[in-house]
Amino acid sequence: MKRTRLAALTTGLATALTLTACGVPPSGVIEAGEAATGMSSPAPRTANLVLVSLYFLQDGRLTVHARKTAAPANVEEAVRMLFAGPTVAESATVTTELPHLKVGPQVKSNSGSAVFVVLPKDVAPLSQTAMQQLACTVSNADVTLAALPSMAAVGGTGGSSAQPPVTKPGSPARTVHAVGDGWSRTQTADSCPEAIRS
Repeated sequence: MKRTRLAALTTGLATALTLTACGVPPSGVIEAGEAATGMSSPAPRTANLVLVSLYFLQDGRLTVHARKTAAPANVEEAVRMLFAGPTVAESATVTTELPHLKVGPQVKSNSGSAVFVVLPKDVAPLSQTAMQQLACTVSNADVTLAALPSMAAVGGTGGSSAQPPVTKPGSPARTVHAVGDGWSRTQTADSCPEAIRS
């Protein structure tokens, strides 16, 4: 073992002397390229959460329940969450008359202040209570009607001739039209329990 180390030191010294004798100047560490890096994970980002007011039924009465979701929350997200129904924890105290949809409905607007919720073909007409749930949820969502696709993009209102009341631009949606296959229902957002604000 000692001989191996001694031989290695002798060889290294001889090489250094030879290079120096040949005019090759000794040098330090030469840096080339970027420093080696290992696998690193970026710091986790904390999503901005906001409260969305969803309207369910407690003992047959319309009640508001706050649900956290990533910001920005909009009317489409609120409608999708509403049709998904109460969570397991919420279902211990609340119910819904809205059908559970595998695919969220399309949410559209017109030139006034109405929101149209276009439902899949197999959905039966909604009850008045279900329409109240929908109207209150939509009217308390962050509704920007200009950002919603126009109802004309889906071929009108499914045969409904009802025209929603027109209010000043930028006002909350107060009228909701649920549109199904061969039916439509209209509900205004009156007497909604107060929404929960974040």
